[in-house]
Amino acid sequence: MIDTAIIPTDYEIERDKPMPSKHHSFVQSNLNYLIRAKYKKFRLGSEISLDLPVRERVPDIGIFQQMPFGEEEIRMSESPLGVVEILSPTQNVFDLLQKRREYFNAGVKSYWLVFPELRSVYIYNSPDDYDVFAKNGQLHDRVLGIELDLEEVFA
Repeated sequence: MIDTAIIPTDYEIERDKPMPSKHHSFVQSNLNYLIRAKYKKFRLGSEISLDLPVRERVPDIGIFQQMPFGEEEIRMSESPLGVVEILSPTQNVFDLLQKRREYFNAGVKSYWLVFPELRSVYIYNSPDDYDVFAKNGQLHDRVLGIELDLEEVFA
């Protein structure tokens, strides 16, 4: 009998999430660039460790108020204003929906759930209130005041 079990990589074990894919990487880079270029009031953190009350989490992108470079931290004690999670092909959507509640309980104001294959973004303004943006329209985060062209996000 052939063993078909997939052994998680060190990356997956350390971050408690699957290895990012090509589309995941492209979308994450696009979002970092687009938000940073248009909104200087925010500081972005990619794959940043957050010390949440329940447990440590590592979102794809953390959106923070602009802050000085300051002292180094291995785990951010300050919760971001917003969190972006990008679904990877082997990732379970349910896990990301569970994380959503943890983030809001920790003080996050906006949670983005991005589906690269569907070219859509769900922006949660609370654990149970969200807007869906898809196709070639504009993404609008009404809490953080961020507007982006979806065509550029998924370019």
